[in-house]
Amino acid sequence: MKKGIHPENYRPVVFKDMSNGDMFLSKSTCKANETVEFEGETYPVVKLEISNTSHPFYTGKSKLVDTAGRVDRFMSRYAKSTSK
Repeated sequence: MKKGIHPENYRPVVFKDMSNGDMFLSKSTCKANETVEFEGETYPVVKLEISNTSHPFYTGKSKLVDTAGRVDRFMSRYAKSTSK
């Protein structure tokens, strides 16, 4: 390996899946502004939209992950058109 090209600030970081609340600990250089308590220790936390615990490919289930409210907006528009 070449010397001096790899980051030196590896540290334990908790990654949190926001769709189901699952968390896991790994080493990373990601910047994190928030912290969370995980297994009795406080770590920086990086929030993820989706991970292997919620992705349909890994879970084998088709699951709707709607973080932007797209389904609610569609339903409200659809309800307006059917009420006429």
